[in-house]
Amino acid sequence: MDSGPLGGDGIAPFVQSIQSTVALDGDKSDISRARRRAAAFLTRVQAEHGLPVSQRAMDLTQLVVSELVTNAVKYAPGPALLDLRIAGDTVEVVVWDANSDLPVARAADADRVGQHGLEIVMAVAQSFEAHREPVGKRITVRVALLDDPGGALTGRTPQ
Repeated sequence: MDSGPLGGDGIAPFVQSIQSTVALDGDKSDISRARRRAAAFLTRVQAEHGLPVSQRAMDLTQLVVSELVTNAVKYAPGPALLDLRIAGDTVEVVVWDANSDLPVARAADADRVGQHGLEIVMAVAQSFEAHREPVGKRITVRVALLDDPGGALTGRTPQ
């Protein structure tokens, strides 16, 4: 008899990886295509796998994808990859591009026009990582699938 996520023998059953990867050409049309792919992925996660995804998670994931792909198109002309996967209670958004320069969030400045994307991504994400790869870099962002039941906004705790 199975009494939860572990099988009767105490061993976790095989869990199929839920992910979607798309190659991007590096042109501006990739931005909207990537947003649509993120929305379709989370819709599929709900419909086919029964995982709950809040509307806020849907919106924030599309925002994160949009910002990361926009930066890849703007600062790393050429091909890129978008990988979306479920990691526990988060959706993991991974963008690889060919530019090895790691992004740096700028200090908040209400008078600055534009270049707030990374600040926004870091504010709404559960986690943010940037790593150089043998070629280029990989940005990984996790967004909570559910809102906090206490009504608190999901995202990182300010430090």
